[in-house]
Amino acid sequence: MSAHVKSYAAVDLGASSGRVMVGRVGPDSLELAEAHRFANRPVRVPEGLRWDVLSLYAGVLDGLRAAGQVDSVGIDSWAVDHGLLDGDGALLGNPVHYRDARTEGIAEKVWATVPASELYAATGIQYAPFNTLYQLVAARGTRQFAHAERLLLIPDLLAYWLTGEQGTELTNASTTQLIDPRTRTWSYDLAARLGIDLDLFAPLRQPGDPAGVLRAGVLEETGLTGPVPVTAVGSHDTASAVAAVPATGERFAYICTGTWSLAGLELDAPVLTEESRAANFTNELGLDGTVRYLRNIMGLWLLQECVRAWGDPDLGVLLREAAAAPALRSVVDAGDAAFLAPGRMPERIAEACRASGQPVPGTRGEITRCILDSLALAHRRAIEEAQRLAGHPVDVVHIVGGGTRNALLCQLTADACGLPVVAGPTEAAALGNVLVQARAHGLVGDRAAMRRLLARTQPLTRYEPQGGTGRWREAQDRLAAR
Repeated sequence: MSAHVKSYAAVDLGASSGRVMVGRVGPDSLELAEAHRFANRPVRVPEGLRWDVLSLYAGVLDGLRAAGQVDSVGIDSWAVDHGLLDGDGALLGNPVHYRDARTEGIAEKVWATVPASELYAATGIQYAPFNTLYQLVAARGTRQFAHAERLLLIPDLLAYWLTGEQGTELTNASTTQLIDPRTRTWSYDLAARLGIDLDLFAPLRQPGDPAGVLRAGVLEETGLTGPVPVTAVGSHDTASAVAAVPATGERFAYICTGTWSLAGLELDAPVLTEESRAANFTNELGLDGTVRYLRNIMGLWLLQECVRAWGDPDLGVLLREAAAAPALRSVVDAGDAAFLAPGRMPERIAEACRASGQPVPGTRGEITRCILDSLALAHRRAIEEAQRLAGHPVDVVHIVGGGTRNALLCQLTADACGLPVVAGPTEAAALGNVLVQARAHGLVGDRAAMRRLLARTQPLTRYEPQGGTGRWREAQDRLAAR
């Protein structure tokens, strides 16, 4: 390997699977290979839905062993969830899953102390029932929480087990709803009003900061030769994915697709208006002082749940059937919390269509088309509203993540938005993770240079809008009139 090419392990944990990828980065090269992939299966126990975090950590160790010698390790994952540690640094039980029911009704209790409008003005974070803030209020009074002396978000928990060092990475910390996006530090006033002790959190660190070196026991278990540094990256996977959007200018929107669709803009400052709150946009923190101004949309979760209910039929066949089904015959609100819980997804989609007086999709192909049309419509609405609320017009939509493999969804999104869509890279979070490590070690330049390298080295597909946006506007009006 050239002395100018270095290897970085990107641990990238999604809601249904984890992977360890190896990125090889040179001055004009960027290659990504999968070292190890493993399942992420939540477990329902008597007290509720929990993450099997020990299995995830074992997957990380297996992945580092498979990766071979690397120059650094970075970890990203989904947001909001965390582990609680006692005074000795031992984990107090399995981390609670964000889909667990413990936060039901908690938001109303919080709003009685800090109204929703004040909460948004202070943090810029959209309402979601599982935000860390609500999880902490829900945990109050439990024996586990009473014994907790440290809270570590999932990527920081795994980094702690690898290195013995504790920190709270900023992009993920912003999703707790306890960070002020203007100062990019804790909202002390808000936490005090809600009785939340911010000393629970380890010190904040930025993407690119050192996060320790692999412990001797980890080196022994993985066969790696030390020292191997761990580098803080955009540890919220969406922050890493947005860092890997191969945009050539500033007039772009992005959609990070997977279990969720995160659709929005990269801004220099948060949008904290009441209108923005009412539209349910969030201001999460990104690299280099940026704000990820976006809306959470239910995403391919709807299709994943249907596929699971149908016994895992061939996805290619389903998509061909969907492409042949009538366009925009029935649509549902892909952001509706009614679709958040697992189970009975085909029936729930049919019920939503029936309740709104639309034709009920009967076949698997028709249900799949309903989902993809509904997602494209949700993408259109989010990008349209983000531009208006932020005063930030765009010329192109970048789709990154798993949804880039779904050509029908990409084309429908271009049609719905009336804008060209550039799809790729698929493994955006892992690539963003790798590039932040490479930048921290002096191998690539600024954010624009990172994006130029991505555009030169990664396969991208362009979709031009077809058929005009009139029928999409009509479908949007139809949904709004429900």
